[in-house]
Amino acid sequence: MGMRGASHIVWDWNGTLFHDNEAIIGATNAAFGELGLEPITLEQYRALYCVPVPKFYERLLGRLPTDAEWELMDGIFHRYYAEHRIRCELTVGAAELLAGWRSAGHSQSILSMYGHEDLVPLVRTFGIEEHFLRVDGRTGPSGGSKAEHMVRHLSLLTGVDPARTVVIGDAADDAVAARHAGAQAVLYTGGSHSRASLEGVGVPVVDTLEEAVEEARRIAAA
Repeated sequence: MGMRGASHIVWDWNGTLFHDNEAIIGATNAAFGELGLEPITLEQYRALYCVPVPKFYERLLGRLPTDAEWELMDGIFHRYYAEHRIRCELTVGAAELLAGWRSAGHSQSILSMYGHEDLVPLVRTFGIEEHFLRVDGRTGPSGGSKAEHMVRHLSLLTGVDPARTVVIGDAADDAVAARHAGAQAVLYTGGSHSRASLEGVGVPVVDTLEEAVEEARRIAAA
C-alpha cells in the first residue's frame, strides 16, 4: 500500500461510507426549528444542500444567517447528530469494497469535514481503520469547503500521486476539492445531493459505491 504509482482512493465519510442521511436530516431540522423554519424532507435537503453550509441556510432563510444564528444552529446540529449517529451504519457493501481495494494492492484514505476527534473513534468502531493510510477529519471551523483540506491531506500521504488519485464522495464540493488538489472524482447519489445537482459538476455520477470503485479503477488506470 502507498507505493509510488499505485492507485489511491480518498473516501468521503458522511453520506458516502457512512449512511447517516436520517441523522443528518433530523439534525438539520432541529437546527431549523431554532429559527422558526419549517422542517424539510430528505428530498428537499438533497436538492438544496450546498457548501459552504451558510449558503444552504440562505436558500431557506432568504438571507445568510447572522454569526449568532450560525453559531446557534451549528451547535444544535452537532449535538443532535452526535445523539442519533449511533443508529447509523456503514453503507451496504462498503466494508467489502474497502477490503477488496486494499487486497488488490491499492491504497485508500478518508478525508471528511466531520470533526476529527469524533471521526477517528467512529471509524474504529466499524473495524475498518486498518484499510486506510490516513483518516483525517476537520480540525477548524465547520461549514467550509474541503478544497484546502484535500491539498493538505494528499501532501501527507507518502508515495501517493494526486494524478492517480480518485476522490469518492456524495457532494459537489468533493469534486471541487479533487480538482483543486490535482485529483479526479466520482460522485455517489446516495448521500447529501440529488443526481440532478451532481450531474452538472462534470465528473462521473453513480448510484452505488460498487460502481464508484469501478469508475475509480478505470480512471486511475487511464
